[in-house]
Amino acid sequence: MALIDLIGVSKKFNEKKILENADFSVNSKERIAIIGKNGGGKSTLMKIICGIYEPDEGRVVRQNGISVQMLAQTPKFDEILNVKDALKSELKEIYDAINEHERILDEISRLGESVGAEILAAEKRLSDFIIAKDGYNLDNKIERVIENFSLKEYENRAISSLSGGEIRRVALGALILKKPDILLLDEPTNHLDVYMVKFLEEMLLNSAQTIVFISHDRYFIDKIATRTVEIDDGKLLNFAGGYVYYLQKKQEILASLAKSHETLLKQLKSEEEWLRRGVKARLKRNEGRKERVLKMREEAKKNPGVIRRVKLELERANKSFNQGGINQNRQKMLFECKNLSYEIAGKRLFSEFNARILQRERIAIVGRNGCGKSTLLKIFLGEICPTNGEIKKGEIKIGYFDQKRSNIDEEKSLIENFCPNGGDHIIVRGHYMHVFGYLKSFLFPREYLDKPVSTLSGGEKNRLALAKLFTDEYDCLILDEPTNDLDIATINILEDYLLSFSGALIVVSHDRYFTDKVASKLFAFENAQINEVHKAYSEYLENEDELADLAKFEAEISANLSANSGGNSGANLNSNSNANSAQTTKKPTKLNYKQNKILAEHPAKIAELEKRIAQLNEILSTPELYAKFGLTEPANELEIRKNELEILENEYFEVLEFEENLGKI
Repeated sequence: MALIDLIGVSKKFNEKKILENADFSVNSKERIAIIGKNGGGKSTLMKIICGIYEPDEGRVVRQNGISVQMLAQTPKFDEILNVKDALKSELKEIYDAINEHERILDEISRLGESVGAEILAAEKRLSDFIIAKDGYNLDNKIERVIENFSLKEYENRAISSLSGGEIRRVALGALILKKPDILLLDEPTNHLDVYMVKFLEEMLLNSAQTIVFISHDRYFIDKIATRTVEIDDGKLLNFAGGYVYYLQKKQEILASLAKSHETLLKQLKSEEEWLRRGVKARLKRNEGRKERVLKMREEAKKNPGVIRRVKLELERANKSFNQGGINQNRQKMLFECKNLSYEIAGKRLFSEFNARILQRERIAIVGRNGCGKSTLLKIFLGEICPTNGEIKKGEIKIGYFDQKRSNIDEEKSLIENFCPNGGDHIIVRGHYMHVFGYLKSFLFPREYLDKPVSTLSGGEKNRLALAKLFTDEYDCLILDEPTNDLDIATINILEDYLLSFSGALIVVSHDRYFTDKVASKLFAFENAQINEVHKAYSEYLENEDELADLAKFEAEISANLSANSGGNSGANLNSNSNANSAQTTKKPTKLNYKQNKILAEHPAKIAELEKRIAQLNEILSTPELYAKFGLTEPANELEIRKNELEILENEYFEVLEFEENLGKI
């Protein structure tokens, strides 16, 4: 059932049509990704759903009493509150309901059988509200938000002392915990590092909320979205599932149109093939990981040291140090780092970093927010000096891009930025061409040429700054978060350019998809060290996840061993009045009926679910099959089966672990 319907909605600003006769519905539990070009109407659609904008034509129908809330671009809090209190203030309605519910329960207990129907109805209403808002254990959830959004060091600081990105993280965590009926998120992954994005994904999937979101993070879209809606020339196009299904269906639409779409069709086909290879590789690695965990749990019963061995193998895989050893490569050397260290305000960001950067290398610098990635870029640029060590730089020309867009003048028009001395032709990497011929490849229409840059959106300004940067030739490009505020179409243009670039590339980005696609090597910050890693970023992150799982498993085994080695030290704490002496608390010596049933039946159930998930993936990735079965139902069933599989696997592993501990008693 639809929570909200937009019927025949049109909206324009000045003479520009943003939405034209658009129909749009939001159903309960849907997670809808809105994609399209910058300035194409994504934020306008969100604001109409939220009620901030009224449509010029058409109507908006909302279910009675539903709450619709949107993450503000610049959130406002009471400035005297600290971070924790700011979070709690946003959740006041839920806290008030919990307190009132506890008061009513006490009253029901006191009144006993004489309790009235009105009190019981109030108790049920409050209980239903708290359950709907997932309000129990709220303090622990706030702690998780503070911890995983890297706000711990600020939790007792006034909210006014935080940066804009930090305040936005507070607002994002609070809004998700508030759990409105429809949650609207505009670029929620901006200013989050990959670890925060993974936590955000977990929160959204576990909350079972109805969500409408705008994002350029293609992995995020693919993981979260149950439906993708593209805004194209004021029209809304619906695609079941995430980004990979959008690519498939979009190709089919373009293939049926005129040949003028051949270039875009080729680009989409290439993108789909690249993404599918990555998805297939990740699925294969996840299956291998599952098998390793099962095998390791069996081996660890006899020899707990096997966990340490697997951890060491994974750590080695995620760390391939280059200690400045001589790399006999005849390519031109651009940078040589020798024992680089950097400290600021007594905090060491990294030390003893040794590396050589050669002409055609494509390197991504990755790590948590605040670890020192941008600092390392500034050392390469010569803007700051290392605390210790030295960096040698060849005679090279560097192109640099950051969020300040310092290479464009906002007071001038687009054509004046490219042709400051008049005319309408420019030299692009040695080729003489018309400025519009160049700018249209960056998705700027001809009528934009005389527009002042100041009237463009943030994403359009970033696109223009990249276009300006790419007119020249460089030995090395250094890019700091180049995908921020860009739409997916522009990111595709950026990726194509970088993949054909013959110089070296050094990029800082939290966009996992972009990093996987353009980088062949990582400089990974970890524990104030920089590790040189030769693998895809997503694979590096998966190894980190496995290491975290192993550490947790190792800690559980250690805790169980410690508890068991305590023996009967507390045996005399409980006494039995009918016995002559104190009795020790009996420990279970065998599995109960339910646990035996799980061990006996879950492997077959897990295998059956995995088989069904494989069938659904096959349906959703094969045009002949999804033409027959459709996309919506298989995509929805896939989500359900994945959740069922996770529950069964958790239950099965818990019993295996319990059985393992029985053997140690």
